[in-house]
Amino acid sequence: MREPIDGATHDRPELPPAMPMRFKDIVGFAAGAAIAHRLRAGLTALGIGIGVAAVVLLTSIGEGLHQFVLSEFTQFGTNLIAVTPGKTETFGAPMGGAFGTVRPLSLDDAEALRRVSGVQATIPMVQGNALVKGGGRQRRTSVYGVGSNFPDVFSFRVGAGEFLPPDDPQAPRALAVLGSTLRNELFRSENPRGARIRIGGDRYRVVGIMESKGNMLGIDLDDAVYIPAARSLALFNRDSLFEIDVLYDEAASVDEVKAGIHRLMMARHGGEDFTITSQEQMLDVLGSILDVVTFAVGALGGISLLVGGVGIFTIMTIAVRERTSEIGLLGAVGAQRKQIQWLFLGESVLLAGLGGLGGLLIGGGGLELLGLVMPALPVSLSLPYVLFAEGVAILIGLMAGVLPAIQASGLDPLEALRDE
Repeated sequence: MREPIDGATHDRPELPPAMPMRFKDIVGFAAGAAIAHRLRAGLTALGIGIGVAAVVLLTSIGEGLHQFVLSEFTQFGTNLIAVTPGKTETFGAPMGGAFGTVRPLSLDDAEALRRVSGVQATIPMVQGNALVKGGGRQRRTSVYGVGSNFPDVFSFRVGAGEFLPPDDPQAPRALAVLGSTLRNELFRSENPRGARIRIGGDRYRVVGIMESKGNMLGIDLDDAVYIPAARSLALFNRDSLFEIDVLYDEAASVDEVKAGIHRLMMARHGGEDFTITSQEQMLDVLGSILDVVTFAVGALGGISLLVGGVGIFTIMTIAVRERTSEIGLLGAVGAQRKQIQWLFLGESVLLAGLGGLGGLLIGGGGLELLGLVMPALPVSLSLPYVLFAEGVAILIGLMAGVLPAIQASGLDPLEALRDE
């Protein structure tokens, strides 16, 4: 193309049409910009990295707590159903004297439930606390009134001797079985089998010692004594069992077993003054609560990600102002607005992505350190949350770079070149 200038003609080359920008070009531009400003880019990525590390650490602790609590409850088995006195539901009007019509759960109810199809065993349960004396010592401990098949139902083991024999449920003998902790506290190295102890003033003969079961959520399951349910009702002056635990066949349908229990209890009580809860229901509710806890602690870590996103936005906005002439040069050589936008978006995403990867490494190292310093703390790395944290980091980088990218692409090339 020729144009007259001062009566003469000169050739001015036309700019070639913009070529499609390849992915590696965007990455190369972003990497070059990050390398040119290493300190600033490193600090920006660190902000995102700290956020990702916080999410990884907190969700791992939450997930570890989740699995720990569920394992604590499932150690007693999962094919259990609990029948408790009273109907747990909300009514729209005052009940008045209706609470007085609730029939207590009785030993006869526990015996009757054995006839339900699919039921393998039932355990009447009464729980309380009493002073136990034996071996010249005394200790206040948990007292469980149970049936003879308690170890089979709750996956306990007898370490020495035997468990409570299958006596007449209404008139059992005064026999007791000690937990391992209580045995050590009262009798030390002596063999307590056959020894006489006092529980709340009544005399019992020790017939066995349980194997150690350990702690459940901070409760020492071995610091206990087991006596027949009928005697514990008298000991604690109760007219109702605490609950009746039902062990059903694993091959049976839990809904059908619950329906059978419901029919029998309705026939015996004349109304629904009881509550039936399966172990499966309890674990589902507990799992839902723990899922919310895990998500909540992850969200707390996510706040750090948002702070890191603000840092990326600030740095990219400053970068647009500092690199005005570079943007003008890109426009002068034919780069389109969308291409300039993608270059700056790519830089912000690269910073967020690298920061996220660094955060994963920091978080992983933190988990290893926690395992060494606090081996009792339950932690479990959750892959979905790890991927979520990295994905959110990249998304935050993308969102934080949008406005600076639009600002950069909107600069006039000639004005930008003259900015210096």
